[in-house]
Amino acid sequence: MSLSYTDFVDRFHAHVTADPNVRVELGVDRDLGELPDPSMQAVQDRVARARALRADLEELSSEGLSFDDALDLELAALQLDLAIHRDTLTFNGTTTHPQMPKASTEIGDPILTILAQDPRPAHARLEDITARLEQVPRYLDAMLGRMDTPVARWVQMDVRAAGGMSELFDAAKGLAEQSGWADAGRLATAATRAQASLTGYAEALAALPTTTQFALSAEDAQRIVTLQGIDLSLDQLHGIARDFLAETHASLVELRERLAPKYDQPADVPLAELHDVLNARFRVQSDNDGAGVLQRYEVEREQILAFIREQRLFPIPDQQDMKIQKTPSFLEPTIPAGAMFPPTPFREGVRTSLVYLTLNEGMLDGHTDLTIPNMMMHEGIPGHHLQLATASMHRSVIRRHYQSSAHAEGWTTMLEDYMLDRGYMGELTDEARYCAKRDISRIGARVVIDLFFMTGDRRYLDVGVPCDVSSADPFEAAGALLHAVTGFAPGRVQGELSWYSQERGYPLSYLVGNQLVWRLKRDLDAANPQARGIELDRRFHRLYLESGNMPLPMLRRVFKNEGLL
Repeated sequence: MSLSYTDFVDRFHAHVTADPNVRVELGVDRDLGELPDPSMQAVQDRVARARALRADLEELSSEGLSFDDALDLELAALQLDLAIHRDTLTFNGTTTHPQMPKASTEIGDPILTILAQDPRPAHARLEDITARLEQVPRYLDAMLGRMDTPVARWVQMDVRAAGGMSELFDAAKGLAEQSGWADAGRLATAATRAQASLTGYAEALAALPTTTQFALSAEDAQRIVTLQGIDLSLDQLHGIARDFLAETHASLVELRERLAPKYDQPADVPLAELHDVLNARFRVQSDNDGAGVLQRYEVEREQILAFIREQRLFPIPDQQDMKIQKTPSFLEPTIPAGAMFPPTPFREGVRTSLVYLTLNEGMLDGHTDLTIPNMMMHEGIPGHHLQLATASMHRSVIRRHYQSSAHAEGWTTMLEDYMLDRGYMGELTDEARYCAKRDISRIGARVVIDLFFMTGDRRYLDVGVPCDVSSADPFEAAGALLHAVTGFAPGRVQGELSWYSQERGYPLSYLVGNQLVWRLKRDLDAANPQARGIELDRRFHRLYLESGNMPLPMLRRVFKNEGLL
């Protein structure tokens, strides 16, 4: 009997949600007290299931399907192909899993989601958290058993994160005490044992022989790019980044001509020094714990929302909410400045995002009255939160599963200019744009560092930026470029590089997405000359947001199907 579209969607959903951590992330209320199996056998079993499902998809005819359903099958194929490739690609003679210890995030992220985003009663959440904690010793033994000469940088990241887990466990114990949960003692015991196991794990992990080599073949790097729906070669990506950095530098020089005299600076003041002047002038006063900065973000959130509603720029669903919190210490190694944990798309009710801000001592100076609006627009509304909250409400199960980094990051980086163009910062538009241009230079650097990290090919770091990238240590070489381009503090530089090294293909998606979104917007204007202006912007925003998450070339087909291109 032939497989139907509905049958395939059910099987696809079951396959993706077989992992208990994915169930937590997606809001699928089934066996949330389990930890995943980190063994290589579990990885091999997952690959076999994905390949079988992919083979079934090949036999599924799209004849008679609607435009949207046929598009869904293409998305499912891409997601399966990318997952299979990630689980099977090799370097250093083995796959990624034996070389990438991620115990702390695999343990910590789901507990954090259950604590902060799960609307179930406290007793139900605490039962699942306790069950997970009780499995930690066994899980860590299995993770150590999986290791085979791991990458040194990734070991350092997991060891550091393991040292910050007590903060998370204390939060769970605090909820148990506050809610009067009857099994609070059991939770406390489990947390103590889990923390002791994490300490032992970190010591054992740090004692393992490691490697500094983590580059892939050029063919695997290209495959990663292609499986994200990006039809560009590595050299084309390098060229786009080089051009973007040159154009951004030219914009900064032009802005300096207006800003230098305004702030009593010489006309040729170095770009980095002018940035420091603006940071000092517009610094937000705060205690060392960052409470004042968090409060400032809350104020900005309301001001942005009022501006958007007044101009009716974006459709904002009623059933959405966002929490803004300081980044927990165990997440700081992978969140150098800020990040957003999106809503769980398969949980009914209010779609709630969690925005984290890294507010350690080295990062506080970067949160100013000029940069906070930009960060809030990027991570909140109209940025990631609005986009992903809206996408999580899509009728399509497959689209609620699919995450296109270029779609997400292209949208948010486009907004950084668009909201300034709409006049949000008023008389401080030049100042805000200067800081934003300095910051967004990171997305050009991200492309070439991503290419360098994936391939080990140092020529990708040559983008016409004067800096010394000759160090044999890839993190020192890449860090020199990132600092030269952005002026980021050393702590942020190293935090950025850590996640670049693990999330292959994601860092380059910011600039690729940015360029493709602007191209789509320009083509939409050209195809609808009678409807240009705010009304066409509103149509663009609505269709972009309400079509769900997908590679931008596919989204372009959605616009064509709607008769807009």
